[in-house]
Amino acid sequence: MKKRFGIILALAVFFAIWQIISSLIHRPLLPSPVSVISTLFRLAAEGKLWRHTGASLSRILWALVISGIPAIILGLAAGRSAKLNSLISPFIYLLHPLPKAAFLPVIMLFLGIGEVSKIFLVGFIIFSQMLVTVRDSAKQITGEYLDVVRSLGAGKIALIRHVIIPSVLPGFFTAFRVSLGTAVAVLFFAETYASESGLGYLIVDAWTRIAYKEMYAAILALSILGLALFVLTDILEYVICPWQKILHNKEKRPSASPR
Repeated sequence: MKKRFGIILALAVFFAIWQIISSLIHRPLLPSPVSVISTLFRLAAEGKLWRHTGASLSRILWALVISGIPAIILGLAAGRSAKLNSLISPFIYLLHPLPKAAFLPVIMLFLGIGEVSKIFLVGFIIFSQMLVTVRDSAKQITGEYLDVVRSLGAGKIALIRHVIIPSVLPGFFTAFRVSLGTAVAVLFFAETYASESGLGYLIVDAWTRIAYKEMYAAILALSILGLALFVLTDILEYVICPWQKILHNKEKRPSASPR
């Protein structure tokens, strides 16, 4: 409830500041939020907004699935195997700092200018983020903890299912949130190149036509998409990791003062 109230309050402050600045400038290049929201509803009624939002969402989800699954598997394996980690880590440290968005022209040379190149670029960028976070989460599982669970009769499958995966899930959701933000940002860049669909294309197209209300409406739609994905991730984590809420509530409780 507090988190929802915080989001609503932040949005109210943001739109209030926007309205004040728009009133002071009083120029077409910064329309009022009311006119932008009205344009957003008009684009939605025309079906234009849904088509471009669907294209962007599809690219984000495909990139997360295609890069996320191998990142999770490799991250778990590297976190639990020192030998595998020593093989994978040099490649991670080599690729992670590189400005991967600069590889878009090269990716287009090999994969063309269609959907595959855009999905590959987003997936390529978020792959190392998810792998490193999952690997570090898996590393934090101590051998003593595993020995205790083994002493209770747990086999390899039970260890993976009841110990390793639950221990890694919070770190995975953290990486997933970071990857979502990165995916939305990179997607805008990718959709400005040889594209005729997506919110990034809609923003640049409106900008070239000097249709500022449509441009801001598309930016607002992209922000709403990112926010919706974050909220859905929070809900998913709440459902899959219910123990996180219990631990959070325990941390918030004041400790009893010693007598």
